[in-house]
Amino acid sequence: MSLQEKIMDAMKTAMKTKDAQSLEALRSVKSALLLAQTETGSKADLTEAEEIKLLQKQVKQRRDSAAIYKEQGREDLAEPELVQAQVIEQFLPKQLSEEEVGEIVDQIITETGASSMADMGKVMGLASAKVAGKADGKTISTLVKSRLS
Repeated sequence: MSLQEKIMDAMKTAMKTKDAQSLEALRSVKSALLLAQTETGSKADLTEAEEIKLLQKQVKQRRDSAAIYKEQGREDLAEPELVQAQVIEQFLPKQLSEEEVGEIVDQIITETGASSMADMGKVMGLASAKVAGKADGKTISTLVKSRLS
């Protein structure tokens, strides 16, 4: 079953249960998928990697919005954003823990012989490719910086 079909099924369920937060998040994802698909001008479906990247972007946007709302003392606006992020995360692959990502980063540093911040780009590129969709770039970047500094 493709991601679009899974989203449609989840939308139907959200409509039946009158879950407005989930429905809003799912409609947003469906819209983003359609925009990305038509952006190239082709009728071809998105690849799984492109779909995962798009979902991660949607989750990150909601988490960033929630953080801004919390900074401004608007918990009433932050909570729906976090709920929507959780709804979208259901469609992402299982995320790796920080320790698991750290082990992968350590392994890449050992394999490449990286020793300083000058090697950060090389390590980041390999790490990002290896854990694509399973960890966010900020976590990877933080771990690489701490290991190479």
